[in-house]
Amino acid sequence: MLRLSLEALQIVDAIDRRGSFSAAGKELHRVPSTISYTVGKLEDDLGVQVFERNGPRVVLTAAGAELLKEGRYLLKAALDLEHRVRRVASGWETELAIGSDSMFSACMFFEDVTAFYDVAQQTRLRVVQEALSGTWEALLDRRADLLVGVAGDGPAGGGYVSEPICKIGFVFAVAPHHPLAAVEGKLDRSHLQQYRAVSVADSARRMAPRTVGLLLGQDTLSVPDMKTKLQYQLAGVGFGFLPEPCARAAIAAGLLVEKQVAEPKPDETFYLAWRTGENGAALNWWIARMRAAKLAERLVQHLPHHALPG
Repeated sequence: MLRLSLEALQIVDAIDRRGSFSAAGKELHRVPSTISYTVGKLEDDLGVQVFERNGPRVVLTAAGAELLKEGRYLLKAALDLEHRVRRVASGWETELAIGSDSMFSACMFFEDVTAFYDVAQQTRLRVVQEALSGTWEALLDRRADLLVGVAGDGPAGGGYVSEPICKIGFVFAVAPHHPLAAVEGKLDRSHLQQYRAVSVADSARRMAPRTVGLLLGQDTLSVPDMKTKLQYQLAGVGFGFLPEPCARAAIAAGLLVEKQVAEPKPDETFYLAWRTGENGAALNWWIARMRAAKLAERLVQHLPHHALPG
């Protein structure tokens, strides 16, 4: 008799990622008692303890970690099968997730979403955002089906198609009242090590996170997106590289000071990307739509703009 179910594996996965039964219940839209019952029954059926309970926080046991390691392969295989069956039946995906780096506003798809619903009302859309390597990871883990504006070269191992959209330069900037603003000449490691950097946190869960422009042991304030990073730098909390189009506006307004650094950040290439072998009608519509759009201009237009911190 099979003692494992996909539902139980899904619940274990959510608990591990979210850190508690209650948080997993919120993600899966299930009441906590259902989560507890499913885990308890799974442990009874297998005869092993899957989680160590420590108040509201729980962690996987060694047996639980092994279960989840292999169980995630099963969950992904089941999801792949479900998607293939539905595509064969109708040609249109039941759901499509459009992802982008959190550097850009998620509102950049307004017109595209409206046009899509005019031709494909049977497909649900999700707009998702991740940061740095987390965006690529979302594509490979099927949390996103198409990436519009994903930074840097994709991970080794393939499994995806990518097309360059544009390159965006970066400027090192600090607030006028920040101590580094008064330093003459180029800033080197000895200058930067004394002060706090502001960095966008990589949202990757499995892949190695990227650290951009940080020194070893650097005091760093990690924030969720570029808009927040810009606001903290305007407030003088720390320093860092900013996308040139939004930094220039703040510099022209006297809200930031550009500084030359011994180790400048190279231009970043942004891509359009999707998984290899995917050919659903909804994905094909979006790929064609994005190829026809002036994506380079759009990405620049949807970078964060300066505003005085409130």
